[in-house]
Amino acid sequence: MINRLLFFWPLLLLLASSVFAAEPAELLSRPVIEGHNTPTNAYPEPRATSLEYLDVAVLVLALSLASYFALRRRSRRALFVLAIFSLLWFGFLREGCVCSIGAIQNVALALGDPTYGISLAIVAFFVIPLGFTLFFGRTFCSSVCPLGAVQELVTLHPVKVPTWLDRSLGLIPYIYLGAAVVFAATGTAFIICEYDPFVAFFRLSGSANMLIFGACFLAIGFYVGRPYCRYLCPYGALLKLASKVSRWRLRIPPDECINCRLCEDACPYGAIQPPTVEQSDTDRRAARLRTVVLFALAPVILGVCIWAGGKLGVPMSHLHPEVLLAERVRLEETGRAEGTTDASDAFYNTGRPREELYASALRLHDQFTKAGYWLGAWVGIVLLVKLIHTSIRRRRTEFTADRGNCVSCGRCFWYCPAEQVRLGLIDGVEQALEIRTGTAATQTTADK
Repeated sequence: MINRLLFFWPLLLLLASSVFAAEPAELLSRPVIEGHNTPTNAYPEPRATSLEYLDVAVLVLALSLASYFALRRRSRRALFVLAIFSLLWFGFLREGCVCSIGAIQNVALALGDPTYGISLAIVAFFVIPLGFTLFFGRTFCSSVCPLGAVQELVTLHPVKVPTWLDRSLGLIPYIYLGAAVVFAATGTAFIICEYDPFVAFFRLSGSANMLIFGACFLAIGFYVGRPYCRYLCPYGALLKLASKVSRWRLRIPPDECINCRLCEDACPYGAIQPPTVEQSDTDRRAARLRTVVLFALAPVILGVCIWAGGKLGVPMSHLHPEVLLAERVRLEETGRAEGTTDASDAFYNTGRPREELYASALRLHDQFTKAGYWLGAWVGIVLLVKLIHTSIRRRRTEFTADRGNCVSCGRCFWYCPAEQVRLGLIDGVEQALEIRTGTAATQTTADK
């Protein structure tokens, strides 16, 4: 029933967002200046401190409820309702700002620039979901993150992504995370916010390109479960690492698995790991050999990544406004560029010496080169860990939810016979065995 209702939620959310975005006429009144068009704010107005603390309190409450609904009550319906609330509150009402994903950049800039002031609310939005993940898994992703919630609502006909493609695309969030930290710490740009695919929907404003970008993600999300969360979200990469060592986690089933594979079919995110099959001696020797070779090549792979990252340092520095300005002023000074730009005119009006600008650009070049080495090392480590992880075989005797990939959405609760028996929705082992052999599985699949 809930899955059928999902068809109508995008329209309802759009209607609700227009209500939240509407403001009383007296609040919008501004002085009218003839011949001047007042620009539209690109960012939400700053919140009062008390309202920021309210947002933090709502975040803690939502995370507590999500953890309770996923791990204790095990209710897909409750998680679904909570996702709607989070989408309305953190998405449309708060216009997607501040969010835990974007807070990565504020924290990185605060660490890189001691003069940058960061509010406690932003720190809380960054730290609190990570803390909950260390204890309860990715319950933040299940029904608290507005970006995850909006994708959860449109995942109606998911298809299975091939394992090799899923693992390959899964490297992108870690690379994106490293690049976002570099650009934020150097004061270059907040690329996570600039390329947030859904913030334009939340604010009911934005460039046509970003609206199309977000619409493409939603269209892909109709068939591929949570494409942004799985293949782009940098905060999801952090949560995935934290969830690997979580104290408690979602288990399917909670008691005894009958290996009916319904949970595997129900999961649109490829987070259900099947039982392992017995390998031959030849396969085991080949797996051990691959692992040994990877460990032997680890210094080479890491060295290549560090070298490549250093080479990218100077090109990345060209995205910094100070470096761009220095290059433009240099071109104008040497006569290789005609006229001036608004940025160079503003620089000349300040009376700042050109030599000071050039020295600042050179310092940024050096800073980006060092940051490039660190970025290359980060990518190399992630790549090595991913390769070694896939080569090491782990024995499993039942279907289980992967700690890192599972977002605790609860979809598998509906289809697990053991779960249905535990909840008293079906009468014992007989019906469970019917589902296992396919008699009831056809009907269950049709109800999707």
